[in-house]
Amino acid sequence: MSFPSLKQRIALEVNRSFIKEEAMSHPLMQLFWECTLRCNMRCRHCGSDCKISTVHPDMPFADFEKVLLRIKEKYDSRKILIILSGGEPLMRDDIVSCGRRIYELEFPWGLVSNGRLMSPAKIDGLLHAGMRSATISLDGLEDDHNWMRGIPDAFSHASAAIERLAKEPSIAFDVVTCINRRNFQKLNELKEYLISLGLKRWRIFTVFPAGRAATDPELQISDGQYKQLMDFIVSTRKEGRIHLSYGCEGFLGPYEGKVRDHLFSCQAGLTIASVRIDGAVSGCTSIRSRFDQGNIYTDDFIDVWENRFGTFRDHGQFHTDECAECKWWKWCLGNGMHLRDDSGRLLLCNLKRLT
Repeated sequence: MSFPSLKQRIALEVNRSFIKEEAMSHPLMQLFWECTLRCNMRCRHCGSDCKISTVHPDMPFADFEKVLLRIKEKYDSRKILIILSGGEPLMRDDIVSCGRRIYELEFPWGLVSNGRLMSPAKIDGLLHAGMRSATISLDGLEDDHNWMRGIPDAFSHASAAIERLAKEPSIAFDVVTCINRRNFQKLNELKEYLISLGLKRWRIFTVFPAGRAATDPELQISDGQYKQLMDFIVSTRKEGRIHLSYGCEGFLGPYEGKVRDHLFSCQAGLTIASVRIDGAVSGCTSIRSRFDQGNIYTDDFIDVWENRFGTFRDHGQFHTDECAECKWWKWCLGNGMHLRDDSGRLLLCNLKRLT
């Protein structure tokens, strides 16, 4: 494994100091609200950590509003982005009124959607309710996306939503793509298609082998393909025709500083929190329930945020096994929290895939 150059080492050290400072001050900057588990698709990669039945009722907005009011007592709401997630958040009939109330409380807000219910009228309603960011999922060209999403018209709806939102100057908008063995060979075609829709920002990620994904080989790219993916991101960023970045899927060693706009850090519990459908408070909705820090129905959210999250802010307990001997440890800190199982064991080290 190549060790970082002097230039990269300096950048990593600066980033390391910044992460330490964030862990101490932990300014809340993003709060995910898992507002529903209902969905109108049957995605192959969904449900890697399903701990609650999908028939669990939507959280009443009034319950989440209490959290927002409590946060507003303590922090500047204008600096905290609320992200509505699911399931599919647009399955809620009251999603526009929820957004409007969040906006009235002076929180910027956005959502993550599969795009199937993103009609022009719905988009207009969301924008009028103060929506400031949006992410739509598109997992390949038509056949590949529909295969991934399990719905025959998924691609057409997502494409229409992307084309409309890409023209909206008032919001931060991007598309996220899950890379798998089916769509890997068509990345250039997909890139050209997204550019043709007017998209400016594109984000891609890979699925880690847990739950349903662990037994579906078509979802997992090989180590060789993973390195090719990193090289594709580097070359696309150099082209400058569309702004492409890799998701928060762990530390990338020699590719740090080349495939994202920032160096790696797991922001869960440092600047990012979530309230899940059952009221559980965690770092983000991708992290296993074993790492829940409290619950809005039994605990004060501010107390949980300020005084818990020890595991998130000090990864010392993860400095074991393969991580104990890794010379990248002090910059990686054991990867993202979502890459660990219920016992804390690392499920996947992307750094090893690049060597």
